[in-house]
Amino acid sequence: MKFKYILFDLDGTITESGPGIMNSVAYALEKMGYEEKDREKLKRFIGPPLTDSMMKYYGMSEEDAAKAVRYYREYYTEKGIFENSVYDGFDESIKRLKEQGLILAVATSKPEPFARRIAEHFGFTGDYACVCGATMDEARIWKADVIRYALNTLEITEEEKHQVLMVGDREHDVLGAKENGLSCMGVLYGYGDRKELEEAGADYIAKTTAEVAEIILNA
Repeated sequence: MKFKYILFDLDGTITESGPGIMNSVAYALEKMGYEEKDREKLKRFIGPPLTDSMMKYYGMSEEDAAKAVRYYREYYTEKGIFENSVYDGFDESIKRLKEQGLILAVATSKPEPFARRIAEHFGFTGDYACVCGATMDEARIWKADVIRYALNTLEITEEEKHQVLMVGDREHDVLGAKENGLSCMGVLYGYGDRKELEEAGADYIAKTTAEVAEIILNA
């Protein structure tokens, strides 16, 4: 097999986290005095760092965006975090990869304490060598930095990077992988589309959770 280490994004790749994230964003926007009638627009917040998205899509100052993130976490910590589910068939793909001896890890822009709670709640902590995420103070939020942190945690050397594959559903996953010199698989069952992933430079595209394992094992 070409790959030995597989890094997985969390939101939109392992779990269908949209409902909880969107509800949390809606709560935060309301608290900040914004009214968003088009719920579909809230999907833009799934994946990228929240502060950046608040500034980009609603023109907030950095200070206001940070305040909005605090409101977001009020809802998310109590309710949104578990308005979530593992994608159908994903467990089977993970089982196939583990049976072949691959080393798996989570690399997410979600704050690491939240990512760990989700992994524990859904019982998949033991499937991964480590769960690596962003910091609560946002010192580490960009995907490239999270991936770099995961590589260091796994003690992967420069010479081993060709054996690492990042799997995610958004352009940020692809761009973060490329910045670290890694190959990347984009998945279409999450929140990105083929155009976004291909334009970012994804090396592989999986349409389903079953294809994730199939492509990796036959690369």
